[in-house]
Amino acid sequence: MQAVGLSSVLPGSDALQLAMYIGYAVAGVPGGFVALTASILPPTLIILGVTMILHRLRREAWLSSFIEGLTPAISVLMLFVAWKIFQKGGSTGWEGWAIGTVSLVAMFLNAPARIVVIIAGLIGIFYLS
Repeated sequence: MQAVGLSSVLPGSDALQLAMYIGYAVAGVPGGFVALTASILPPTLIILGVTMILHRLRREAWLSSFIEGLTPAISVLMLFVAWKIFQKGGSTGWEGWAIGTVSLVAMFLNAPARIVVIIAGLIGIFYLS
């Protein structure tokens, strides 16, 4: 019961919570913290290393060309994901289409993407619920 309570307080995915639970089952609270640290530390170090490498390479011409070529591919990937979600999500009626259309227009008008997504999500939660 204590392990489930402690793991539910910690942020993160189920894999991190499972690692923490196993560490707790083996060595108590210190084991849980060691298992959690061992689960978080390697990906964090990898991301920091990649960031440092990209920071040094940011002025290279080939990297900017690579990013310019990658941008349309990511856009198409996002459209395919949105289409899959739309197919599985069921019908939302004209309200859902209106939220999507207004969001798309806002994105074309260079509104901050984070703000558009947050506002569209809040409208969907409060209006379509």
